[in-house]
Amino acid sequence: MRIVVVGKGGREHALIRSLSESPVETEIFCFPGSDAISELATTVEAEGLQGLIDWMKSNSIDLCMAGEESYLLKDEGLANLCARNGIPCWGPPKEAALLEGSKEFAKQFMERHAIPTGKARVVESAEEAREVIGGSYPTVLKFDGLAAGKGVAVCPDEKSAEDFLDEVFGRKRFGDGSLLVEECLKGPEVSIFAAVSGRQAVVFTPARDYKLIGEGDTGANTGGMGAVASRQLLEPDLTARIEEEIIKPTIEGLANDDLGYVGFLYFGLMLTADGPKVIEYNCRFGDPECQAVMPLVSGDLATFCLEGARGSLREELLDFDEGWSVGVILASAGYPASSHSGDVIRGLDTVEGARVYHAGTRRNEEGDWETNGGRVLAVVAPGADRESAVEKAHSEAAKVDFDGSQRRNDIGRLHFD
Repeated sequence: MRIVVVGKGGREHALIRSLSESPVETEIFCFPGSDAISELATTVEAEGLQGLIDWMKSNSIDLCMAGEESYLLKDEGLANLCARNGIPCWGPPKEAALLEGSKEFAKQFMERHAIPTGKARVVESAEEAREVIGGSYPTVLKFDGLAAGKGVAVCPDEKSAEDFLDEVFGRKRFGDGSLLVEECLKGPEVSIFAAVSGRQAVVFTPARDYKLIGEGDTGANTGGMGAVASRQLLEPDLTARIEEEIIKPTIEGLANDDLGYVGFLYFGLMLTADGPKVIEYNCRFGDPECQAVMPLVSGDLATFCLEGARGSLREELLDFDEGWSVGVILASAGYPASSHSGDVIRGLDTVEGARVYHAGTRRNEEGDWETNGGRVLAVVAPGADRESAVEKAHSEAAKVDFDGSQRRNDIGRLHFD
């Protein structure tokens, strides 16, 4: 089976490793890829999405897997172009990917299909946002479009809200777009992932990520500083409630709206006192949750995704470990406000019994790994119980270092007392 994975980060590194471990014979390619990914997959040399499509057609590709969300929404949309050219794609069409690409679209979808979520209003200016907030804090502000996981601010007071409003409407950090002023839901967060093909869905192992840069959940918002995954994260009754009240209505809503959803679907949930509610959807696997979840998934992922792209989910092709997995992110100096490149990474060859997934790395002229982005890599370790997975992940992550390295020591520990 010849597969192209589209993306370049730690999530794609994890997906490609799992695809390469499938029992079916695979030849894996990546676009645009990275130096680390190229050790597992052949880099595709192509210009833009249409160039990629032309390359896949001329190279008899069996399956295209969308990793990064941006390609699903770029130009005509990756999945749309694949469909037009007869290439099975594990990823939703552009119309469905608006669930992630537009917070307003997602909120309207949830209201239309009676899916539990927070109340929200769409505003077009800072002045209108202040009116809607009305001095009532805490409040949640969400930029309507894609923002690499940084377009949401939980604002406890007026100053934090004003700072974010300046980012959105003043400095236009995320480009042009509207803003959602949303009710601030309270409770533990959990990430649920489903593989979807039409009206069929297979729920993967749930996870919890840590968004803020500092220990104790302090400091600036990031793309994620680590994650813990296990089927034991949720009690069976709560899992059943989430499936009945959120997952099933979402899948049915997508089908009833003729959105043709195929691929991974992420549910970011808040477990409130009134029950689970949707914070957001992502139209792909989460990052860094993917890095924590995939070591718990075995079987034939390649065939599973190909058959799903063709319209049939075969759950029997996969097995899910009942244990735990903890992933610890090492971030570069200055992250998340900025990132630093060119710092040599030390200690990678000393890591044992854990997986290292590269996100922002590259090989230098001497052949050494060095930083090349904000979130540099993830060290992920399994365990029969949470405590052993936590200890292993942190002890192995501590072996890896580079100038300016940032790492939270409470990943997998915080929120479990």
